[in-house]
Amino acid sequence: MAGHGHAPHEQAEHAEHHGASNKQIALLISVLALLLAISETLGKAAQTTTLSQNIEASNLWAFFQGKTVRRTVVQSHARELEIMLPSFSDPKQREAAETMVKRWKEEAARYDTEPETNEGRKELAARAKKAEKKRDDAAAAHHHYEVASAALQIAIVLASATIITGIAMLTWFSAGLGIVGVAFTGIGLFAPHAIHLF
Repeated sequence: MAGHGHAPHEQAEHAEHHGASNKQIALLISVLALLLAISETLGKAAQTTTLSQNIEASNLWAFFQGKTVRRTVVQSHARELEIMLPSFSDPKQREAAETMVKRWKEEAARYDTEPETNEGRKELAARAKKAEKKRDDAAAAHHHYEVASAALQIAIVLASATIITGIAMLTWFSAGLGIVGVAFTGIGLFAPHAIHLF
């Protein structure tokens, strides 16, 4: 009879311990879900940045090419007219031609660099390279966020499986993958080129 008297008390303690354990696992799942949401949001932002900076770089390089063509045309005209200068016998014609050569050379120089508008070839190339760097940084970060999201999703599944199966080891695997997810999110955020995944 004494043994039967302790059984309900032990069962109550077991149920209480099991309930506390489930609460801890539920809390773990909540934290993992929050981390997953952060990782997913950062991943989407990185993906958007990759696309927008790729378009920006393409546009800037196209503008650069346009300036290069115009500069080449103007330089060619200036050279041709310079070669023809000795053939002008009329001083007014010669002066007009020299003025035109000077103007074309100034125009060619402006196509090459124009700090005031930031639209010379040199400025456009620098802006395009900057956009390419932002694109590459965002693309690298996006890959890390994808790995982080995958790790966190698996961690949530394992934590959920712990509640169903009661296998405590799954909680440790879940927590470990959670740490991996946090690590990859941090790498994506602060050092996207630290690890080359793809």
